[in-house]
Amino acid sequence: MTNYDTITITEQNQQARKDYVTKSVPNRMIDRIEQNLHYIFETEMKSSDSIILDYKPDVIRRIAEFMSGMVTRSASIGIAGETASGKSTITLDIIETINAFATEYDASDIITRVNTDDYYYDRSDMVKAAGSFAEFAKHYDLDVPQALELELMSEHIKQLLSGKEVLLPKYDMSGTAIRHDNHTLAKPSRVIISEGLFTLTDKVKSAFDFKIYVDIREHIQKERFYVRAEERGLGSSADAIYFNANEKAKIYIRPCKEHADIVLSGESDRARYKHFLNKIISIIQREYFV
Repeated sequence: MTNYDTITITEQNQQARKDYVTKSVPNRMIDRIEQNLHYIFETEMKSSDSIILDYKPDVIRRIAEFMSGMVTRSASIGIAGETASGKSTITLDIIETINAFATEYDASDIITRVNTDDYYYDRSDMVKAAGSFAEFAKHYDLDVPQALELELMSEHIKQLLSGKEVLLPKYDMSGTAIRHDNHTLAKPSRVIISEGLFTLTDKVKSAFDFKIYVDIREHIQKERFYVRAEERGLGSSADAIYFNANEKAKIYIRPCKEHADIVLSGESDRARYKHFLNKIISIIQREYFV
């Protein structure tokens, strides 16, 4: 037998073992992961201060498929909700928790964030013509999905999921309405996450494997909005801005709740979100690192 034959047979054996792991081991592992996830979700739902308001049963199996390695590509998560619902805070908590896990186990390329707000169209010329952003905003509605290039966002997420690096845009939130294209290099990772008002609307929702909606009672959301409005110096224009955002949310944002795999409470303490996510991460630790 030649060395070449030996190498070929060895490679074939390695491939056979890999096929066995891919097909057989996840079939056993996936059931175990699914059972653990089901217990975690149901236990959380039964708690008096649950961060989960609702979820679709099939999402448990889909999460287990990614965690087991049955699905080998990256996973994409889209998080939507009304203004001041808590979606940005929850997203940051998810990123921080996953990054802490990655640091502990010296893992890289774990999570990449794609910010929905960076896809607002560049309207800097209109701001200049109006004389100020405040005057511009009186005649241009930023609280509708048509104000963002969501098709481009969808394309970028799908490119990341296919393993390609992408140059993301960066929108200037200081009141210039400038969008800098090809601004930030995003590298593919195990998780692609995005949040925003219109993250789960029609032009982009198909890019996400997992859709999360952050819900909040109206009086709490309103209180948060006016605290933020005072911090941003919106003054007397706050009432009109809130009214418009609320009316547009009825049309464009609240219906997205129907598409969500998981509905989270935007009112829970931040530590609760991290605690729940760490329970899920503990499954990965047991399956792969213990």
